[in-house]
Amino acid sequence: MKKVKKTSELLWIFGIVFVALGVAICSKADLGVSMIAAPAFVVQEAVARLLPELSVGITEYIIQGILLILLCIVVRKFSWKYLLAFAVAVLYGYTLNFFLWLLGDIQFSEVWLRWIMLIIGDIITAFGVACFFRTYMPLQVFELFVAELTASFRLDIKKVKWSFDITLLAVSVLLAVTLFGDLKDFDFSKIAYTSFHSIGLGTLVTTAINSPVISLMGRLIDKVTEPSPMFPALYNILKRS
Repeated sequence: MKKVKKTSELLWIFGIVFVALGVAICSKADLGVSMIAAPAFVVQEAVARLLPELSVGITEYIIQGILLILLCIVVRKFSWKYLLAFAVAVLYGYTLNFFLWLLGDIQFSEVWLRWIMLIIGDIITAFGVACFFRTYMPLQVFELFVAELTASFRLDIKKVKWSFDITLLAVSVLLAVTLFGDLKDFDFSKIAYTSFHSIGLGTLVTTAINSPVISLMGRLIDKVTEPSPMFPALYNILKRS
């Protein structure tokens, strides 16, 4: 099978669009969004009454900005491509807002359908992340954080990704518990079909399957594409950073 070349820029666009679409779908399932998306949903819900204009997308790129500062501290360096990563986070944030607006008030009443939509959302998100890892274009801060830690300390990218996901899950739970303070009022017998401030059984399932599904999506992408730049001049500029 002849592979499609000159797809780097297209995969980058796919990364932004499919990650945003997948997260939006998962949020509508109301079983808990992914551990990556959860902090933004938790924080936005907590401050919605005080700052109703603060959307999930805006909260998302603010959090990614904070994470970018942390990355600079950990790897002890700064690159202008980090600013490009923040720009991608802003673009992603507004893309996420668009899909949340597009889905509007859609609700899935049947529990089995909500689980199906969650898994579909997870697969779509994983495909987008796999696309990001196969392009020279700027990554989102989340993906950049994993890639930079892997490169700087010569670590296994799968293990870094797994550890990163678990850490974000713990942070999300801590935020939900501290910002709302109503954990004791939540009925955990309903955890299979409802969420605690965007965190639920679906979040745990996503945490468990995220890395292997990304790897699977990556192998599928590699079977049909051989990423190379459509714009070599842009490639050379970004690679010099």
